[in-house]
Amino acid sequence: MQKITREQLIAKASELLSNGTVSQVLGWGKGEFDYDVTPTLFSSAEELENGFVFNDFCGANFSKYLVSKAAKADGKLLVFLKPCDTYSFNQLLTEHRFDREKVYAVGIPCEGMADISKVKAISGDGIASINADGDNLVVTTLYEDAPITIATKDVLAERCINCKSKKHVAYDELMGEEGEVLASNRFDEVARLEAMTADERFAFWQNELSRCIRCNACRDACPACTCEKCVFDNPNSGVENKSPANEFEEKLFHIIRAYHVAGRCTDCGECSRVCPQNIPLHLLNRKFIKDINEFYGEYQAGEEVDSRAPLVNYTTEDLEPGEVFDRGDNNA
Repeated sequence: MQKITREQLIAKASELLSNGTVSQVLGWGKGEFDYDVTPTLFSSAEELENGFVFNDFCGANFSKYLVSKAAKADGKLLVFLKPCDTYSFNQLLTEHRFDREKVYAVGIPCEGMADISKVKAISGDGIASINADGDNLVVTTLYEDAPITIATKDVLAERCINCKSKKHVAYDELMGEEGEVLASNRFDEVARLEAMTADERFAFWQNELSRCIRCNACRDACPACTCEKCVFDNPNSGVENKSPANEFEEKLFHIIRAYHVAGRCTDCGECSRVCPQNIPLHLLNRKFIKDINEFYGEYQAGEEVDSRAPLVNYTTEDLEPGEVFDRGDNNA
């Protein structure tokens, strides 16, 4: 599959701006470093030429930004969506979180994004520049005389290694080739955790969640977290501290959040991508997804607009709590 280039995206955005189809473009903007790419609004071809970037670190799921004030301004907003983003796009439409008529979605193919923590594990800190060279990344650092060449496939983000789909499920216009839904191994790590004893699993999550600094990055980046007032921002909740006051509170935050998005999570992996402590938060959500598939039949959130998740579609044959705990294995 041929990669989409920065120049192609700029040309498409400039065309849609000039013919009046859209009034703003939600794209990737320059950050302090080559890998520090941030969602940015552009309003002209000149702004696009000067600030628009597209590289192996453009992993942000733009669907979340469609519930912002920018998407509610006058005119249409152009948004570029990778295949995995389109599932969140549909899920947010199902929940009536943005006005579809005010968004022009352009689907773009994606062969995976790089994980900067994996790059740094090879190159070390002090990265001065990162440039793509075919299937490789060429990294220069402050501490090495010669550039370091790293195969892009060796530093792909976990969610890209276990990508569920190269197929877009929503767009107004498609650039490049369309892919297919993939046979993913994304539940393998969940199965490994399920095979542990209860004490082993507790120790695993105790170790992971103890690193949480309650920065709320996972919540803020998650497309499924769109409440205007979060319970964890309520001073009367008793759990509003940004820094956990005790071990119970740090677990409570992530467990409640996982329950909140159960049946709605599209497994986009944004929670783990933005976590500064590299906690594999996506595994909590994947556990719920795996259980829903096993208990209620295969279901992919966001695959179709207005689809009803099994957890909100009550039937008299629904699973009873006792059936979960009586399975005779370590899954519960």
